Amino acid sequence: MRSVQVFLMAFVPLLFFSCENSSLGMVGTMPPSHQLWNELVKANVKADGMVDYRGFIREKPKLETYLKLLSENAPDRKTWPKNEQLAYWINAYNAFTVKLIIDHYPVQSIRDLGPSLKIPGLKDVWHYEFFQIGGVDASLDEIEHGILRKEFDEPRIHFAINCASVSCPPLLNEAFTSEKLESQLNKVALAFVNDRLRNRISADRAELSSIFSWFKEDFTKKGTLIDFLNRYSQVKLKPDAKISFLDYNWALNE
Repeated sequence: MRSVQVFLMAFVPLLFFSCENSSLGMVGTMPPSHQLWNELVKANVKADGMVDYRGFIREKPKLETYLKLLSENAPDRKTWPKNEQLAYWINAYNAFTVKLIIDHYPVQSIRDLGPSLKIPGLKDVWHYEFFQIGGVDASLDEIEHGILRKEFDEPRIHFAINCASVSCPPLLNEAFTSEKLESQLNKVALAFVNDRLRNRISADRAELSSIFSWFKEDFTKKGTLIDFLNRYSQVKLKPDAKISFLDYNWALNE
């Protein structure tokens, strides 16, 4: 038992340090078109975010072409506009998540996938390096925590990236683009906060998605969690409203 504790004490700091400055990215690349992804999600994602993974399997060559485009045209932090970078990383997270699912389909839950040796919170499907960005092995965890959460002051990313599960914010059935990014982020934020399947909000009480608990620090940089929710909620919460969090359903979103 003590040997396991020693391992975890040594490994955890390395894990968090590795996400501080992501090495993913290239110099001199041009932003790729997201048209292929736009076509794929329009054809295989319903308006409510439910995904036709069998449809993605039928169109796997097109998906692979898009993923190759992403892998070979990673963001140049020095020359790409921030919105171009952000749209790229959101689409990359969502597209590689779909690839992960269809490569192992049928599957009951994304949490069933990933490395054969699983250490909860340390080595799971999100740490699985199954693709490359700019020639560097990469994982979904690095995109989410090492890039999206660290390099962009944008809490709405949590409503834009999809973890292939029922309780996740629905996968948007259009590609994120730099030109439409602000309106798209507002769209997914409004949709998620007011979705009664994922959040139950009244003036005095809110039963919220666990996302608001897991990433509370992202939502409270400019005020309280209630302040953030009231920017998007159709029902405004009182400052002293009671907050609780719902169980998360990790079943596949199909």
